Amino acid sequence: MSLEIRGMTPLLQVFDMAKSLKFYCDVLGFEIVQADSNTEAPNHNWVWLRLQGTDLMLNTAYEYDQRPAAANARRVAAHDDVTLYFAAPDVDAVYAHLRANGIDVKEPTLAPYGMKQLYFHDPDGFSLCFQWRAEPS
Repeated sequence: MSLEIRGMTPLLQVFDMAKSLKFYCDVLGFEIVQADSNTEAPNHNWVWLRLQGTDLMLNTAYEYDQRPAAANARRVAAHDDVTLYFAAPDVDAVYAHLRANGIDVKEPTLAPYGMKQLYFHDPDGFSLCFQWRAEPS
């Protein structure tokens, strides 16, 4: 017997929800599906986001009244252990969109296994990669 699974939704712990929502919603185009009912946007403690069938949840690492003035550098450094891979048929268009929205990102590269990939980090240091199989040359 195999399990029936209909998706997966990663949960990222973020330092500043307003900053993360600006990035994920305003830049990448995600929309809020659901949020905690205790706060007003953009000061949610938890949100469920969706972009064209891709789900992502964000949760604050600290309650607002307990959040330190700056993110813990060791915690942020550990975020680079996580990479979210997005299937994007036009990686070059993603690159152009990000640049047009002020995101400092290097040009896409071709991986040895044939994937055109665009790597960069979100505001909390999580690695994001937009990729698609490259056309054979």
